[in-house]
Amino acid sequence: MSTVITSLLSQPRQVERLVVGQPTSDGAGVKLERVLTQNLQRRLDPFLMLDHFSSDKPEDYGAGFPEHPHRGFETVTYMRQGRIRHRDSAGNEGLVSDGGVQWMTAGRGVIHSEMPEQREGRMAGFQLWLNLPARDKLRAPWYLDVQGADVPQFERDGVTVRVIAGESHGVKGAVQREVTEPLYLDLELPPGATFEQPLPATHNAFVYVYEGGLRFDTGCQVLSGRMAILANTPGSDGVRLQAAEAPTRALLIAGQPLGEPIAQYGPFVMNTEAELVQAVRDFQAGRLA
Repeated sequence: MSTVITSLLSQPRQVERLVVGQPTSDGAGVKLERVLTQNLQRRLDPFLMLDHFSSDKPEDYGAGFPEHPHRGFETVTYMRQGRIRHRDSAGNEGLVSDGGVQWMTAGRGVIHSEMPEQREGRMAGFQLWLNLPARDKLRAPWYLDVQGADVPQFERDGVTVRVIAGESHGVKGAVQREVTEPLYLDLELPPGATFEQPLPATHNAFVYVYEGGLRFDTGCQVLSGRMAILANTPGSDGVRLQAAEAPTRALLIAGQPLGEPIAQYGPFVMNTEAELVQAVRDFQAGRLA
């Protein structure tokens, strides 16, 4: 049975297209699904990548992500289950477990590692890459750990909402960003429950379902393992999500596009090819740390 709520929206966004994640591996062989791939970066500006990892087999995740460099963007690691430790060349170190978040601004450059601290059980979570505006790409590195109990959370119409970034229904998330204005919500919906989130019409937005399924007003269904890119319809004022017949978990992510050139070479994301060449030279010369 659907939950009846008073609508906050006059013109909710609908699904522009559905995307299926691509199985791959990263780090030292960690198996994952790459949901937001490089060919979607301009469409979903300011977001560069979304990976989903989930396995109870230690051989799928045990080797982790040994030391590697980054420059020019932010990484957001959200752990649903398991324990992972961050260390970086700027002197930061932190351990997060179930429900915790690690937010790192690489800025002008950092070398870091993300290593599991468990020998058995399920390791599950997400890593999102958020671009930095040109003016901030060479800023000093920054790092924040947010433990699971400290991630802001509320319940609305039976839906549990964890606010990782941005603001939802008056609840501010763990991190705020002025330029890209990211919204990052983890939603837990009972069967048939509905959740509405106002969104600026200028924001790019997508929903990733990782358990259960969602349906939209048009009848479009988004099953587990699918990402729905939300249409940027003129006059739209948000998104309305309804769980199907099963309990559902989904990420709702939105942000203000930068509208700047994107030049990427592996772990470096700049605005021009010349800046990429410099990033590689700086890394080779030991100037990222």
